[in-house]
Amino acid sequence: MRYSFILLLGALCLIKTATAQTAAAASINFIDYQRSLPRISDALKRKEDTLMKQFQDKRLAWPAKYLYIRSFKYDSQIEVWVKQELGDKFTLFKTYRVCALAGSLGPKRMQGDYQVPEGFYYINEFNPRSQYHLSLGLNYPNASDRILSDSLMPGGDIYIHGSCVTTGCIPVNNEQIEELYILAAHARSAGQDFIPVHIFPIRFDNARSGEYLKKYVKDFPEYKELSEELRHAYTYFEKTKKLPIIMVGNKGDYLVEGILPKEKEVVVVKKERRPLKTYNPNDISAVVERLPVFPGGNEKFQAFIDQLSKDMVPYLLDHQTKTFAQVEFVIDKEGKVIYANVLKGGNDDLNDKIIEAFENMPQWKPAVKHDQTVAVKLKQTVFIEKAEKQVVGSVQ
Repeated sequence: MRYSFILLLGALCLIKTATAQTAAAASINFIDYQRSLPRISDALKRKEDTLMKQFQDKRLAWPAKYLYIRSFKYDSQIEVWVKQELGDKFTLFKTYRVCALAGSLGPKRMQGDYQVPEGFYYINEFNPRSQYHLSLGLNYPNASDRILSDSLMPGGDIYIHGSCVTTGCIPVNNEQIEELYILAAHARSAGQDFIPVHIFPIRFDNARSGEYLKKYVKDFPEYKELSEELRHAYTYFEKTKKLPIIMVGNKGDYLVEGILPKEKEVVVVKKERRPLKTYNPNDISAVVERLPVFPGGNEKFQAFIDQLSKDMVPYLLDHQTKTFAQVEFVIDKEGKVIYANVLKGGNDDLNDKIIEAFENMPQWKPAVKHDQTVAVKLKQTVFIEKAEKQVVGSVQ
C-alpha cells in the first residue's frame, strides 16, 4: 500500500477525544489547574465573561468542547472553529489577525530558516509562563516533517503566542492569545487531547492570494504538490465543515482523505528521472557513536556546499530563479560517498550534476559504532539561486 498510517488527524483525533472525555472527568480538571496559575487566573477574570457573551451572541454553547484552528500565512489570519458534539459540523467563532510574519510561503525544513511551518499539526503544549505572554505549542516536526526536513536540525519550538513578534511562529497580540489560550484550555479540559491546527500558505478562495501563490509556484515548482494537498484539505473543510483524515506517505507526502485525487495526477512535477540508486538498509547503521567527518571538518563541508550552490546556477531552468535539492547519500565504512540521490527539488540536469558532485567528494573519515567503522545515511539540502549570495543548507 502506497500510504501508511503514520499520522492520523482530524476525524480520528476527534474520535479519540470523545473516549477521553470520560477519563477527563475523573482526572484533575485542566481548566481548574490553569486557574491556579497567576497569569491565566488574571486572563480568565478579564476574558471569560467576554467570551461567554460572544458565544451567546452567536448562539453557540459555552464552552466549546471541540476546537479547530486554521491559519493563513499570506493572508495573516487565524480562524477559530468550534462545536459541541463529535458528529456536529464546525461553526466559525472568530477570526484573529496575525500581527507579524517571518519567512515566506513554503514549509519549514531546517532550524534557523525563519519559516512558519505549513501542514497539519495539533496543540501539544500550554505555556502559561511564556516570554511572549502566553503560548500554545505545536507538534512541529510532525511525521511528514521528520521525513522531509533536515534530520539533524529540523528546528522546533513553534508556537501561537502573544507579544506580536516572531522568528518563525504565529504571533498575535496579548489580548488575542489570552482568548485563544482560554478557548483551548476549556476544550482540553473537556477531553480534546488533540486540538488540530492546520497552517495554509494562503486563503485559497481569495483571488489576490491565489495570484501570489501562482507566482511563487513558478519560482519553486517543487512546492506545487504540497500546496495542492493543502488546497485539498481546505476545500474539503469548506464543503463539509468537518475535518478530513490526513495520512502521511512513506516519502513524507500528505494524502487528504475525502477529495477525488484528480489533481493528484500533478505527478507531472515528478518527472521520470533516472531510477533511484538502492542499497541494503541492513548495511546502514541508524545509530552511531561518532558521525562521519568531511576532510577539514564541518567548515570545509559548508564551503563545498557553498561552491556547489554557485556551480549549479547555470543549470536552473529559465523559469527558475531559485530552487533547492534535497540530497540523500550514504558514506560507507571506508568513508567513500556512494548511493547519492536527489529526493526532492531541482530539475533533471541540475540533479544529475549534484549527484555527480556528491559522488566525487573526497573521502570522509567514516562513522564509528562500537569501535568499528560503519556506513551511515545522511541528508543535505542545497539551495541554488540566481544571485551572488548563496544560502547554504546544513548537513544531517
